[in-house]
Amino acid sequence: MYSMTSDYVKSIDSPQPYLRKIADAGFTHIHWCHHWDTDFLYGDSEIVQIKKWLDEYGLKLNDLHATAGKEKYWVSSLEYERQAGVDLVKNRIEMAARLETDVIIMHPSNTPDESDSREKHGDRLLRSLDELQPFAKSHGVRFALENVMNTPFLVNLGLDNYSPDYIGICYDSGHGNFLKGSGLDWLEPRKERLISLHLHDNDGTSDQHKIPFTGRVDWDRLTRIIAESPYNKAVNLECAIHKTGFTIEMEFLVQALEAAKKIEAMIETVKSGTAA
Repeated sequence: MYSMTSDYVKSIDSPQPYLRKIADAGFTHIHWCHHWDTDFLYGDSEIVQIKKWLDEYGLKLNDLHATAGKEKYWVSSLEYERQAGVDLVKNRIEMAARLETDVIIMHPSNTPDESDSREKHGDRLLRSLDELQPFAKSHGVRFALENVMNTPFLVNLGLDNYSPDYIGICYDSGHGNFLKGSGLDWLEPRKERLISLHLHDNDGTSDQHKIPFTGRVDWDRLTRIIAESPYNKAVNLECAIHKTGFTIEMEFLVQALEAAKKIEAMIETVKSGTAA
């Protein structure tokens, strides 16, 4: 099973052309990433239409990238913004359930508001997660907290305070390879909490969202960790065309699919060796 992010070109406007091309390239699943960093609220008619497109193109939803929001920010030091952010996340929880996936990804910022402490920042994260937990569980949806560029303080806080049936990890291979490149050292002892993947590559200097095997990510080690984890969904790519050198979308998607197939084969090789 192979999944591609819906925003490989852009994350606004109609996703329909990109969904069709992703399906035509041979992917089986979608990582919904449109409006991942906005205050956009999906209405009923939009969710219904997205479901129609997925059915038309034979695609299934692997998972859904929810949004931290801009003014509707679930960890904001402004209480009204935090509450609006909680409502925004609830919109994505309901959307995920209606589109038949059980995981939403949250991308918490490690940076507190100006003149704010890390401890207060973390307290607000826990308060919002407490408030969201009943709603998420009633919809059969778990949160995958995504590792950010540096030490993932907020992700660790979520993992330490909630059970795996509510909070897990979304591992972003590009973030883990950026700057210090210590993401795999962080992931390995926590691999039992892995429930979502953002797979892409870079040269270690910036977050480039390149196709796997075109940068410096240690794919041998990462695929071994995935194989040893409980993750059992599609190989999910979060690649973007802009920094790959491709100008033709289908050529980009075909090469991305080949990379996904290679990753799947590497995971299966490890599993077969473990089983033996």
